[in-house]
Amino acid sequence: MSDDRDIFHRLTDLFASRSVSYRMIPHEPEGRTEVASRLRRHPLEKAAKSIVIRVATGRRSRRYVLAVVPGNRQVDLGVLAERYGGREASFAVREVAERLAGSVSGAITPFVFSADLDLLVDDGLLVHDEIYFNVGRLDMSVALSVTDYLALAKPTVAPIAA
Repeated sequence: MSDDRDIFHRLTDLFASRSVSYRMIPHEPEGRTEVASRLRRHPLEKAAKSIVIRVATGRRSRRYVLAVVPGNRQVDLGVLAERYGGREASFAVREVAERLAGSVSGAITPFVFSADLDLLVDDGLLVHDEIYFNVGRLDMSVALSVTDYLALAKPTVAPIAA
């Protein structure tokens, strides 16, 4: 998508265009997965924690990946580096992550709207019927079925959580 609308509206428009059932969950502004999960009243492992990772693929080349893992797990940086044939993987600097994801850190969604960002989701998140995530805003989250998430986001799925 190439328009200037914010991620919140892009997602709600996407959900509406595909007749997807979802629940919006307003809450106090929060970007930490553990606290947001308590506010949303769901188990931590059902949270889709989305983190922009920079993989150094060569001396002057890199690839950015939106890694999505269950809220109770961490991204395995070594696995990501190996998957992309890189020397190392690290968290992207905040400004780059926010630019690529289209939202503030802490409210990054498990959807990609930039051609410069790969979407890679840990298979352990997809064992649930429903997942929860901030929807581009720190004060609003969504509950979405895993089936609908997979159909809409079309992620690459692999074991990437430690």
